[in-house]
Amino acid sequence: CMVIFTRMVTKDLHKPISILFCNLAFSDLFTSFSGFWISVLFITNPDITIFGSQDMLAPYALYTTSILSTIYNLVSIGIERYLAVAESMRTRFRVARSHSIAVVLINWVLAFLLGCLPLMGWNCLHMEKNLSVLYSPFCVNYLIFVTIPNVVAAFIIPLFTYLGIIIILRKRKLRMKACGQTTGTYKSAEIQVARTSIFIWLLALISYAPFFAGVIFDATNTQCQIDLYPGVYIFRNCTAMLITINCLGNPIIYTLKSKTLGTKLKALKCHSTGRACTI
Repeated sequence: CMVIFTRMVTKDLHKPISILFCNLAFSDLFTSFSGFWISVLFITNPDITIFGSQDMLAPYALYTTSILSTIYNLVSIGIERYLAVAESMRTRFRVARSHSIAVVLINWVLAFLLGCLPLMGWNCLHMEKNLSVLYSPFCVNYLIFVTIPNVVAAFIIPLFTYLGIIIILRKRKLRMKACGQTTGTYKSAEIQVARTSIFIWLLALISYAPFFAGVIFDATNTQCQIDLYPGVYIFRNCTAMLITINCLGNPIIYTLKSKTLGTKLKALKCHSTGRACTI
């Protein structure tokens, strides 16, 4: 909430990347609230979160939507950072605010379309075959359809974008060094991007890999809910906690490390007197 409020009231933070950062914070907030809704249902009536019911469709659909939105935002930020570095020496293409707004809208439309498919009929409420054990009344084929391509996108695309940024910065540093110019700025930027990309990968791996493993287990499992209780459901709850931790880690990695935003969070001023942070 602090990130969203600060970026909205600060005019000099209304840049294309800041729009993506703000939307990422909103997605994380949405994930936390939908996860809280599921937690309340688990506390008040644990059986419906194990055996599934009509009441679980909407919370799970919103939870899926928010997670997909977070993944798409992470991918969009990686692509925007790559374009910002790759095209910084050119004038033919620049990432504008309109581009970021369009990306945000596309991300949410795609996330709602895929996340709300169970509400549109793709569920196993009245079917005993193909029923998910961990996330009833979702169908196993729906979980596989949503999980596998999005997990691949979340891991592969940021890998290429951040490696591409590091390679571009290293090439420019070597060019400047060959011309006898100082390379301190490029070396600092390269180190910063490398550290950030490592944090991104570790956080994504820790947060989403257990959930992905749970879906694979769900697809290959032949036992019923009672036989798996309580161990598998404890694991399921732990995966939800890790996803919530990811929602806490994203603002720290992407926004709170920004010196400009950090200053704004302290002062909450509408105008900045400091220099703008560059990559």
